[in-house]
Amino acid sequence: MKYLLIEEFCLRPGQNGEKLETLLRSRFKADLRLLKILKRSIDARKKKEILIKYRLVISAEDAEVPNLLARGCKPWIEEEALPSPGPARRQRDVIILGSGPAGLFAALRLAERGLRPRILERGKRVEERHGDVVKLRSEGILDPESNIVFGEGGAGTYSDGKLTTRIRAEEIHWFYEKLIEHGADPAIRYETKPHIGTDALFKIVASIRNSLEALGCRYEFGARVKSLIMNEGKFAAFRCADGSEYGAETAIIACGHSARDFYQSLEEQGMALEAKGFAVGLRIEHPAEFINRAQYGEAATLLPAADYRLTWNNARSGRGCYSFCMCPGGEVVNSSSEAGMLCVNGMSYSDRALAFSNAAIVVSVKPEDCGPSGLGGIAFQRELEGRAFAAGGGGFFACAQSAQGFLGRGKKSVNASSYRPGTREADFHDILPSFISDELVAALADFDRKIPGFVSEGSLLGVETRTSSPLRILRGQDGQSLSHPGIYPVGEGSGYSGGIVSSAVDGIKAADRIADSI
Repeated sequence: MKYLLIEEFCLRPGQNGEKLETLLRSRFKADLRLLKILKRSIDARKKKEILIKYRLVISAEDAEVPNLLARGCKPWIEEEALPSPGPARRQRDVIILGSGPAGLFAALRLAERGLRPRILERGKRVEERHGDVVKLRSEGILDPESNIVFGEGGAGTYSDGKLTTRIRAEEIHWFYEKLIEHGADPAIRYETKPHIGTDALFKIVASIRNSLEALGCRYEFGARVKSLIMNEGKFAAFRCADGSEYGAETAIIACGHSARDFYQSLEEQGMALEAKGFAVGLRIEHPAEFINRAQYGEAATLLPAADYRLTWNNARSGRGCYSFCMCPGGEVVNSSSEAGMLCVNGMSYSDRALAFSNAAIVVSVKPEDCGPSGLGGIAFQRELEGRAFAAGGGGFFACAQSAQGFLGRGKKSVNASSYRPGTREADFHDILPSFISDELVAALADFDRKIPGFVSEGSLLGVETRTSSPLRILRGQDGQSLSHPGIYPVGEGSGYSGGIVSSAVDGIKAADRIADSI
């Protein structure tokens, strides 16, 4: 018996991928076995010749190997799995601030290496948190501590659960296996654009909590950290808003990109911070059927909901505009966390089967756009969110405008929308600064040429401000804060990642640094 690699095995839309082994045997006229799918992707560059491409490992009897090699198969030897890291070099108390991807997987890595971290989470357990999100959606009532961005699992829990990333790291394999252990679809191992979906993430996050508690880790929910306590120049404890204190030898800060009050406290306490670039803009929503047909043509009904990725660069201004966090078959959600301020985001469930598809269309914002302070970006975000709240008329109604009207192509009413509790028509030129709105107009015109109908079929909702953290907590080569030893800043909120995978990997690396240090 020999193991062989098939670099590319193509199916047409509508062919049953669940019967892949049968299709392989028929095409190669050989009694082979399908061992593993290494990759699956959709090639839609030619809409009349869309292909579903697989990279596969098969096994075959020795007598059939020469024929299979002659037909393009290659010998395959499975790479040895990396050994799991061993026990921590010594026992120590570790406290983790935040239970988003960075904090959660840092905790899981530490626990598997024999440490028992304590997790401080300002929000609620995912089950209770969901009730608060439903209340915001249905009644427009915000709980500032339990919402789309605060609570167990972090902001990533209410997203599409996209696992695409540009980073290459050994820790990704471990991260994927832990997700699968806790309920994720094993197909994430080989999909080119894997995603989990909000509905599945609820269960996965709760399952990870159960595993951590079984290993002796402790959670403290409703623990909003207000300040740091240092002792002889090193971290000693976190002090919470209710006066409680939690001490440890080492801390991981994984607070997420919306912990604005905490950032201000860090600056007041002399934490080394710097402003960084981010992006703001609007979310555009289309009927999912329109996007599916635009991307797949007549094969749209035979394929999963379609996505897109669009970019536009202005050589004169030096700014980029791009689609971000595209949610096929999803909905636009309220991601506000402060009274009197409105921002939106997008999410999808695992089946991506809802009537609309949406994506953020955002413009890069440079540190110099927001003033000299490290907190200038937060002030900029807040100003836009306050304008959007006012334009929506209060009650967390989103302001909305047809993309056609925004481009000045005639009056057109806003299409039906997935956003709840509802929308109010507004003119985004009155809400956004001109350096943002002008770039959006030019970019949308370009995107309309790439996807005809993108403007006429689209509705804009806003504002989208929480694309990433507007500042960075400076850290050294050892991963520790430059100004506050004993603290490891990680993840998107600390300015070192963007998305679920890179945030989790950043947390895992911090956990390994802690476990490997003496």
